[in-house]
Amino acid sequence: MARPAEAHRPTAAAVLDDALRELAPDAGANRLVSRIAAGEAPRSVFATFTLEQHQVIASDRLSFHHLARRSDGDPPIADFFDLLAESESLALEQLAGLADACELTEREISGYRPRPGCQAYPSYAARLALGSTPADVVIALTANFAAWGGYCATVAAAMRDHYGFPDAARGFFTLFAEPAQDLAAKARAAVQHGLDTGQARPAAAHGYGRLLQAYELMFWNSVGD
Repeated sequence: MARPAEAHRPTAAAVLDDALRELAPDAGANRLVSRIAAGEAPRSVFATFTLEQHQVIASDRLSFHHLARRSDGDPPIADFFDLLAESESLALEQLAGLADACELTEREISGYRPRPGCQAYPSYAARLALGSTPADVVIALTANFAAWGGYCATVAAAMRDHYGFPDAARGFFTLFAEPAQDLAAKARAAVQHGLDTGQARPAAAHGYGRLLQAYELMFWNSVGD
């Protein structure tokens, strides 16, 4: 008797491509980035962005560290989140150039009261870090990072073309503007491990990703309000 064909198992690349396609934000949904791209946003939004990002980075770095330690028994997944945590530290270093260009003092940064709409994203990321399957969070974050990278590329160009910011001030955005090949490779390895071990649930990951994308837009649009 012929053996039944083995059920098709999706690859990590296919799962991530599907998430990128399904979770891509609508064109024009990010009102602030559209205004910055046209040179129509006030220069003050860059100071607000910087102040809010100090809060976001601190929270996200803790979330990624927690996800990495929850994944110590799954090295490919832990490696992904360890790299993300390291990237947050690098992002904070690059943010200093923008803070200097906006003439923000340490007192202003430490005493800043964040806007609720800007902090919904890191709050939800912390919720995912506490209770969601790490392999699913990899899928959701990878889709979100694609949108984030596109926004950063647009802003980096507009800062040069419309606002006259020096390269040092644009460093935070240029850091994320180009695809990170090492992170992409680690994402594929993490998701493949999740699929091979039965941990990854793409449908659940899409649910997380939709909320991350919504909170991403909320962040930008709240900066511009």
